[in-house]
Amino acid sequence: MTAGRPAKPIEQKRKLGNPGKRAMPSDAIELQPVNEIPEPPRPLLKYGRDFWDRTWNMGRTWISQDSDMELLLITCELIDERWNLRAQTMQEEDPRRRRALASVTAQLVSNLSLLGFSPSDRARLGVAEVKTQSKLEELMQRRNSKD
Repeated sequence: MTAGRPAKPIEQKRKLGNPGKRAMPSDAIELQPVNEIPEPPRPLLKYGRDFWDRTWNMGRTWISQDSDMELLLITCELIDERWNLRAQTMQEEDPRRRRALASVTAQLVSNLSLLGFSPSDRARLGVAEVKTQSKLEELMQRRNSKD
């Protein structure tokens, strides 16, 4: 196990101007934003299809049709499977189903992270940064809006 912070993604280094001045690959692939929501290559149930559509709307700037399609599809299938397992678990108490539900949930959370659907993962990918206003900025904004 290595010590220290994990390596920053190349996209983030480029955004920061490569502060470490280390050599970076020049053959980086630039992702093109998705204009239209593609049809899933396999059939999905209601909740998986809803997530498929929302994902292409929310993540269109960083989700790639080429490299992320299969992971997204598996994630949507996990959502459908989780929904079915949850409904069954709520109807009858079965420890095996509850363990299966926990396992599917853990896989789902892992996949969502890989797709960049948490604030820390988006920051790691260099896609977005969450910033809260300081009290001073908030007061200045109020003052400016009254003028």
